[in-house]
Amino acid sequence: MSSKKEHLLNLLSQEKINRDEFEKVCFQGIPDGCGIRSTCWKILLNYLPYERSDWEDVLSKQRGAYTQFIKTMIVDPNSAGDCQDHPLSSSPSSIWTGFFKENEVLSQIDKDVRRLCPDLSFFQQATRYPATFCSQSLRTRVEQANLQSMSVTSSKSGRSELKKPKKKYNDDDAYQILPQGQEAHWEVCERILFIFAQLNPGISYVQGMNEILGPIYYTFVTDNKEEEEFAEADAFFCFTGLMSEIKDNFIKILDFSQCGISHNMNQLMLLLQNCDPQLHDALVGRNIKPQFFSFRWITLLLSQDFLYPEIQRLWDSFFADPTRFQFLLHFCCAMLVAQRTRLITGDFIDNMKVLQRYTELETDIYQLLQLACQIRDGKVILRPVPVEEAPSGSGGLFNGLFRSRLR
Repeated sequence: MSSKKEHLLNLLSQEKINRDEFEKVCFQGIPDGCGIRSTCWKILLNYLPYERSDWEDVLSKQRGAYTQFIKTMIVDPNSAGDCQDHPLSSSPSSIWTGFFKENEVLSQIDKDVRRLCPDLSFFQQATRYPATFCSQSLRTRVEQANLQSMSVTSSKSGRSELKKPKKKYNDDDAYQILPQGQEAHWEVCERILFIFAQLNPGISYVQGMNEILGPIYYTFVTDNKEEEEFAEADAFFCFTGLMSEIKDNFIKILDFSQCGISHNMNQLMLLLQNCDPQLHDALVGRNIKPQFFSFRWITLLLSQDFLYPEIQRLWDSFFADPTRFQFLLHFCCAMLVAQRTRLITGDFIDNMKVLQRYTELETDIYQLLQLACQIRDGKVILRPVPVEEAPSGSGGLFNGLFRSRLR
């Protein structure tokens, strides 16, 4: 047994977990394949308390509450049994009024979750624990809504035909539908996001939230088979807790406030200016604005820029960061500095390719984590890059840097 795994298991076995020590160990990376990452994330995301004796009670109450959410919030109006209420009713209290309004949000969620991590077959596969007690499949509800939105047209021969509305995504993006009684993992994510939107009407659903939920749900399903049955409920509450901390990045009216995404992007550029003035000036001089690349990095916690195993390792550190996501900015800064030679010597087009297609670069996530810690601790020492120097190899990855251990 590895010393890190042994240390974590020892911490988790304590009646009251030492928070500082626990966060420190998790920050260094939670061991893969031993079924404890999901538990650690639940603690770090404030779903489970640091008092172990409270776990059973918390889990029982929250999982029961989520089941009730499904039963009360996903309702088929046809089963209401009120003959006075009907789809054409104009009454504000009509259940159909709310139903149609919900469908607008559900339609966007459906499009996004069908495209969730297309390179990973996991989300297309069937869950072992479908919500058979749910009165209505959201997938079926979306399909019915699409059918209702068809228009009747006449062909040249005079024959009436149903015309589908133009889709904003290709049919190839939609996952294969499973047999009746089965649910794909993307459908579970759809339900989680729909219930979140219903419970949080102020923010509702914003495109990109699916990319935040994906790694959490994937981890809870695959990490510990004994807890897989409760992955949906646990993922819902952890996602909700995480969104309570980062939701300001998704609220457009807060973009230019002290807590909005623009502030965070400016903080990233200030970090870069302090640790690598030459690279900062090169980007500014080429009019490469932070919103061109860092908007997605920060808002989605880099979930679209690395593979899922790498995201899990990154999120270990992000969730365990005592300054709560300040280390995310240090890591984003490290991503820039790691490609400094290429970015300093490249032109606008070359630089945009690097920054917007970071996943295509040959990068070592552990070296990036080391560099991020150096930036955080103010221990980065860089040598000037001659402007005539042409980019080569991996773009100057860690060229001229002193390395230190990840702490």
